[in-house]
Amino acid sequence: MAANPGARDSVDTRLRVGARPATTSPHSATADAPLILSGATVVLPTGTVQDGRVIVDGTRIAGAAPDNAQVLDVTGFTLVPGFVDIHNHGGGGASFTSGTVEDVLKGIHTHRRHGTTTLVASTVTGDMDFLAHRAGLLSELAEQGDLAGIHFEGPFISPCRKGAHSESLLRDPDPADVRKLVDAARGQARMVTLATELPGGLDSVRLLAEHGVIAAIGHTDASYEQTVEAIDAGATVATHLFNAMPPLGHRDPGPIAALLEDERITVELINDGTHLHPAALELAFHHARADRVAFITDAMDAAGFGDGRYMLGPLEVEVSEGVARLVEGGSIAGSTLTLDRAFKRAVTIDRLPVEDVVTAISANPARLLGSYGEIGSLEPGKYADLVLLDSAFDLKGVMRRGTWVVDPQLG
Repeated sequence: MAANPGARDSVDTRLRVGARPATTSPHSATADAPLILSGATVVLPTGTVQDGRVIVDGTRIAGAAPDNAQVLDVTGFTLVPGFVDIHNHGGGGASFTSGTVEDVLKGIHTHRRHGTTTLVASTVTGDMDFLAHRAGLLSELAEQGDLAGIHFEGPFISPCRKGAHSESLLRDPDPADVRKLVDAARGQARMVTLATELPGGLDSVRLLAEHGVIAAIGHTDASYEQTVEAIDAGATVATHLFNAMPPLGHRDPGPIAALLEDERITVELINDGTHLHPAALELAFHHARADRVAFITDAMDAAGFGDGRYMLGPLEVEVSEGVARLVEGGSIAGSTLTLDRAFKRAVTIDRLPVEDVVTAISANPARLLGSYGEIGSLEPGKYADLVLLDSAFDLKGVMRRGTWVVDPQLG
């Protein structure tokens, strides 16, 4: 935690009573050694604190420093909460939809090294039995804490707005089919993306709401009125707003207007410079404000891996200069984005306040997952998940649950 001036004085007094903590090297900081990260600009829910500190004791952020705490001077750097990605299909050459357990862990680790300390694994459209089997594998990783849950993107989406999903495998959102996937996830289903205008859509939204699973409107051809109806039924998230839905029209506003104007909706945004024009991003922040935006990656296997040919479900994807498109048809096929790049772009190119970016990339997705009491901000009692950034907002260190995933690079 970065203390306010008064709180910091009290901690410093306590430290002076005992032996003065020795400055530690980054590599000696572990979950077993209490650590004070001192001198940084620290972004808190209440605002940004200059010359602040975060105290790590075990896996948690502490409110006061133990007498045996070591000190790491991170003056000139910025500390923000670990990033939370609720929409991610893979990375490091590994797919969450089709890879082995080892592949999935490789993808998780790839994104952790880019600051994502909490991640929900997203699937793509597939055969129902295959998706149910996949849910079983992913739920085991969620149960042991490697994942924060499962997001089913498809098969309950519109063929008119299918994007990089196999049309032959799409189906209407029959509540019985939706329930099958939720049950297969053994309590680890966090979100299901639906085209709610399709037959069974509204009943499926209600079913998901009853089971505590986020109903997300996406890959949809819904009208404005149909979208309002879905929100009233319990939908709370817009899957990658603007993408895979009708554009905003002055006579037929479509889903975008309904999703932006309703206070009950959190809108996902892919801030990679490809999926959204900067003006669209600005429009979303202007209408939804920072407290209703969640930055996501929508990443596929190529994230953190490189250009080449990949498979996204049953569809072949060509990644060129970091942009993923279907080989057949050329539709954008997810992204190669990592959240550290989304953070830097938001601050340096989109000129968003750092506090707003932290809200969108950490706090809001944590709230959606019902985990804000544990993650999403740098507050005492929460997990010690944090990202260290330099003055150019490049990532220089990542800590997850009190252990460095990326050792601080302070030189």
